[in-house]
Amino acid sequence: MTVATEAVAPSRAGMGAGVVALLAVAVFINYVDRGNLATAAPLMKDELHLTASQLGLLFSAFFWTYIPSQILAGWLAERINAYRTLALGLLIWSLATAATGLAAGFALLIVLRLILGIGESAAFPCSSKLLAHHLPEHRLGVANGAIATGLALGPAFGTFAGGLLMAHLGWRTIFLLFGCASLLWLMPWLWVTHEASPRGARASHIKVPSYRDLLTCRELWGACIGHFSSNYAFYFVISWLPLYLVKSRGFSVTGMATFAGVVYLVYALSAQLSGWAADCAMRNGASANRVRKISMVVNLTGVALAMLGCAVGNAGVCITSLLLAGAFFGPGTVNVYAIGQTLAGPHAAGKWMSIQNCLGNVSGVVGPLVTGFVIDRTGDFFWAFAVACAVTLLGLAGWVIMIPRIAPLAWPERT
Repeated sequence: MTVATEAVAPSRAGMGAGVVALLAVAVFINYVDRGNLATAAPLMKDELHLTASQLGLLFSAFFWTYIPSQILAGWLAERINAYRTLALGLLIWSLATAATGLAAGFALLIVLRLILGIGESAAFPCSSKLLAHHLPEHRLGVANGAIATGLALGPAFGTFAGGLLMAHLGWRTIFLLFGCASLLWLMPWLWVTHEASPRGARASHIKVPSYRDLLTCRELWGACIGHFSSNYAFYFVISWLPLYLVKSRGFSVTGMATFAGVVYLVYALSAQLSGWAADCAMRNGASANRVRKISMVVNLTGVALAMLGCAVGNAGVCITSLLLAGAFFGPGTVNVYAIGQTLAGPHAAGKWMSIQNCLGNVSGVVGPLVTGFVIDRTGDFFWAFAVACAVTLLGLAGWVIMIPRIAPLAWPERT
């Protein structure tokens, strides 16, 4: 696939700050609701007599539907537009979250995690479609930084506030409360976008690359490998950090919630700053290729070293390493999506991100299962952190080698 030699992007229609803010809030809610299980894991493990392997299955089950549903979400974003698709997805995942508070056993928890995955699959294909369609390259950093901040603050709020509330009210009440509260997002979203939705539907008649075109693109496969590696350590942390801190490092539930919340706050600040810095660099003449690739090298190397520190260090080194991991997650999340949006262009971004997020999130299936198996076999987290370090470094091949240049690709003309 060649890089477009001339600017082929259509004129941007513009995007209000309110829409970007609501996209960030939607991703915030997305990660609060998907991460509640990890925060509740120490309590649910004891109440429902779950093994580490069963918890690994619950963490993994979300991705069994989340991954293939990315393709459906990308198709719906073109068919009924990204605004309505995102609203439908949030409705589904909020109801699944609330129902989890009523679950009485392992089997029903599995079913609800599967439904949650279907609903949450809409978030990133839809947000990427909207950002790529409305914003120029030099504004994608701050916009993706806002979304990455929502991504980071979701686990921070869910772990800190959710953990503190669970310690007093129990995990069932919190799932019911958070699920119902999530539905409130629909009111401002439908009000702010009620005029934009019909315009989005009319825009669906524009010709876009087919899934076949995308799947023959080397750069897409590089992005998928890079995304998988970038996600592995993050999902390892978001799924297992609460249990690790409580069972291996002796934290109380309240202490775990406080420290994990700090890790995610560091992540949020890093994401916002790295997005701003990327936009500033490009406005000052740096190429997207240089800015994005340097950011990904810093991200992957830093996270790998943090995982290594957790594997071999004492308690103090481990705590410091986890804080550093939060700092290095920021530039990675911002650029994972900005790279795909740039390569795909405004009309292909929804489909591109549905594939990239689909294959990249296979790590969400593999990671929890591998981690649960390793913990059950070895009795500690050493090899789990070591595997996370190795997989993270694999991402350098995807982002740096398989993508020769980060710039808009020229798609074949179709009649």
